[in-house]
Amino acid sequence: MRVLHVLDHSIPLHSGYSFRTLAILREQRRLGWETLQLTTPKQGAGTALEETVDGLKLHRTPSAAGAGLLAQMRLTAARIAQVVRTEKPDLIHAHSPVLNALPALWTRLSLRLPVVYEMRASWEDAAVDHGTTSEGSARYRFSRALETFALKRADQVTTICEGLRGDIASRGVAADKITVIPNAVDVANFQFGVQPDPALQQRLGLDGATVIGFAGSFYGYEGLHLLVEAVRQMRPRHAKLRLLLVGGGPQESALKAQVGQHGLQDTVIFTGRVPHAEVQRYYELIDVLAYPRLPIRLTELVTPLKPLEAMAQGRVFVASNVGGHRELVSHGETGYLCQPGDAVALEQGLETALAQREQWPKLRAQARRFVEQERTWAHSVSRYADVYRRALAQRGRPVPAMGA
Repeated sequence: MRVLHVLDHSIPLHSGYSFRTLAILREQRRLGWETLQLTTPKQGAGTALEETVDGLKLHRTPSAAGAGLLAQMRLTAARIAQVVRTEKPDLIHAHSPVLNALPALWTRLSLRLPVVYEMRASWEDAAVDHGTTSEGSARYRFSRALETFALKRADQVTTICEGLRGDIASRGVAADKITVIPNAVDVANFQFGVQPDPALQQRLGLDGATVIGFAGSFYGYEGLHLLVEAVRQMRPRHAKLRLLLVGGGPQESALKAQVGQHGLQDTVIFTGRVPHAEVQRYYELIDVLAYPRLPIRLTELVTPLKPLEAMAQGRVFVASNVGGHRELVSHGETGYLCQPGDAVALEQGLETALAQREQWPKLRAQARRFVEQERTWAHSVSRYADVYRRALAQRGRPVPAMGA
């Protein structure tokens, strides 16, 4: 089985998108499948047609200065055709956004290869999140129409969670054409119950502190301004309370301004971005992680990866009660849920978690067990076998041995 993955971007760029992709490629190769990787002009400036990163061969699509979306899609379609003719894959697996699916579908007209489209998030909702359009606008409706067009014409569709499955089905896509390949973790990469690094603890001024924390990208929908406010309200009751914010992003300046406005410089610690391999060391410093995502369409539909990583490491966390979190968290059993969009509710959720320390060993064990049984990458990626078989059969193509 030879699969051509068409990707928005990949390593060496670091993102949740890149890490999910790497996990999929790794597990497919363990199954004995051959994977080919092609990125679009969104990878960035460069003229090389191929690049090897960490032993992984990546086909690139050189970008053209000033190229609009249509021009970028044409470049991608041309590179797909080139790679297909030289590498001869059995099928094309295009990953979000829809700007990758459309070129794959165009090339299908001449190359006759099945196309599987993996929608990790809808293009129109991503545009709302990044502030380039508003829900209900003409641009939003156009984006949604393109997404629906691609979903209906792909041979098979995969997505990352039940919320998105429901959204795809609501567009008129047959239920038996949609498969959920959920986000997961490689539990072997996460140590359970490790004690904090004393040197790092001391360097950050966390000795003897009660530490609330967040690790990830500082996007507006993460609701981190609510977390700063909740900690401000908690501080009089917890003399050694600290908030550790690991990462960076668009909201970083606004968050630092909020901290300065309330005189919280000694309470809130910004680490900046840290290498992905080092993130676990920072997790281990935190008593209670917080995921206060705001209740918007994106967070109601899409499941994040961070709570799964926290469960794998045996970390206690409080998450807002949005749809993406409810798919992962069982309140009081694997984590705590609180009302979204409300700093007071978040404060109460954090206080509840801190007051129930005697329950933490049980909570941690149950969370780790959930990940081990339900959310490993080996378990998730094995589901692609049936997806690929159906796609090949729909196009009358022979089904190679898959080892699954």
